[in-house]
Parts: sequence; C-alpha cells; structure tokens
Amino acid sequence: MTDVIAFFPGQGAQQVGMLSDISEQYSEISETFTEASDALGIDLWKMVTEGPDSTLNQTFNTQPALLAASTAVWRVVSKHSPALNVTAGAGHSLGEYSALVAADAIDFADAVRLVRRRGELMEAAVPAGQGGMAAVLGLNDEQIVEVCEAASQAGIVEPANFNAPGQIVIAGEQAGIEKAIELAKEAGAKRALPLAVSGPFHSSLMKAAADTFAADLEGIQWRAPKFPVYHNVGNAPATLEEIPQRLLQQLYSPVNWTGAVPAVRHHAELSVEFGPGKVIAGLNKRIDKSLPVAGTGDLAGLEASMAKIQGAE
Repeated sequence: MTDVIAFFPGQGAQQVGMLSDISEQYSEISETFTEASDALGIDLWKMVTEGPDSTLNQTFNTQPALLAASTAVWRVVSKHSPALNVTAGAGHSLGEYSALVAADAIDFADAVRLVRRRGELMEAAVPAGQGGMAAVLGLNDEQIVEVCEAASQAGIVEPANFNAPGQIVIAGEQAGIEKAIELAKEAGAKRALPLAVSGPFHSSLMKAAADTFAADLEGIQWRAPKFPVYHNVGNAPATLEEIPQRLLQQLYSPVNWTGAVPAVRHHAELSVEFGPGKVIAGLNKRIDKSLPVAGTGDLAGLEASMAKIQGAE
C-alpha cells in the first residue's frame, strides 16, 4: 500500500472544459456528474463542458461542479489504484466537503445538494456590489491583520484565506476592501488587487448565511470519516458530532491553508490533489517543498499519479 495525503481544491480551480480528456477514458467522470445532475435537477456536465464561464463561476454552480469534479477523480483513482491508502485528507474551503465525501462521511448526493445550498446562501448574504475579496501578495500575516484593523474604519475587512506565506486574501465590505488595498500597497505589498468573486466569503459578513445553513447541516446523516479529515477551522480532525459545527464555522472564519499543510505533513511522504487545476500544488510548494503533490487535473497527470501510487513510476 502507498500512504497518501489527499488534498481537495476549492473555488478558483474550476474552468469550462475541466476533466474532458479524462472523461473520454474513464466512465466514472460522466457517471459522477450524472449523479450530481440528478440530485440537483440541472445538467451539471453540460455547464462544465459548454459554460459559459459566467454561469460556471456563480458560486452556487461552482460549488457543486467542483465537488463533482473532485469526487469523480477520486473515484477513478480509488478504483484503478488499489494500492492507495489515504492516511489524512484536507480541502480548501469547498474542498473540505469533497474530502468528507471521499472519507465516506456523507453521501455524495447529499453533499451536492448541501454545497448548492451553501452557495445560494453565501451569494445572498451580502447584496451584490456591497462586499468582496482582494488578494494581497508580499505581506506577512501580522502586517495583514494590522492593515485590516486600520482599514476597518472605512468598512469591515478581515483576513479570509492564509493561502501561503506572503499570499493572503482579505474579505469585507467594499469600502473596507478599497481602503485595505491602499494601505497594503503603502505597507510594501508587491500586489493588492480585488478578486472577481460575488461576496466577502470567510468573513464575519457570512454569519447571516451560517445562521440559516445550520438547519441544512443538521439534517444530514453524518458518518465517522474513514480517514482523518483536517478541517479548515482548527486544522485538526473533528469528532462525528463536531463535523456540522466545523463546517458552519468555516463559512465565517478564515481558511488557514498555511497551517493545514504542516498539520497533516506527518501522515505521508506523498500527497495527491484530487480535482481540476494545480492550485493546491502551487500553494503547497510555497508552504513545504519537501511534500510532493501529484496532480489529477488532466489525463496525463492523473495517469502519472496513479502510476506513482502503484509504485510504477
């Protein structure tokens, strides 16, 4: 068996046409998207293959699409790489739900409906144009906290994603974001720019969404995960009873990915990013170069990763 840490990407990894080359070779892709489409009553695979980007990038579409994509790739690798032994898992924001599906803590169809609902509530929490997010490159964590505190006089703004050293995302009200961008540049940031997202995710402005989402989470039949899933809140596994609370807190708490990688590091010497793109691989390289990340976002990467797992590099 090959010990593997399983990582699952979040929003930003999606793109129209994702997994199309893999779907031609592995039926698990289309089968998984059919399941997801049936759960939602929409043609999710058509949206993923044909777009347009503007439709796929709406958070209530992005979230089920990415969950389905990661689950589909997970199923391919699980079936065709019997040596796979996942010793720990973690997902970036939405990716946490993909990790829980992979760990069999929640049924896939339930998870698809849950993240669709999560996206709808996140979208509705703050009126369009009144909140947003921005990426800041080149400042450390303490500097970001200071910038946000100073900019909060203009409007709420908070750290939202500690993605990698010197690569942090902030979220909040539009006026606070604009002031924080200005102050970050004055503090020496290499870049500070607004992101094309529909709301201030992972900030206290999401608490309204969380209040409503609590009932949806409580209505799910949760199971103990088959491998430890490290939650974004606390960078540690949760008990069965704690899982809904961790997912609820995640909505309005920052994602500390910089802390997630060292938290799981001791579990294996190989990791796999299950899903489209290479966002996790890029972040992890900046956090811990000693942990290789095998990709699964295209056919060549997927088959190379499966060969690694099977020990046939």
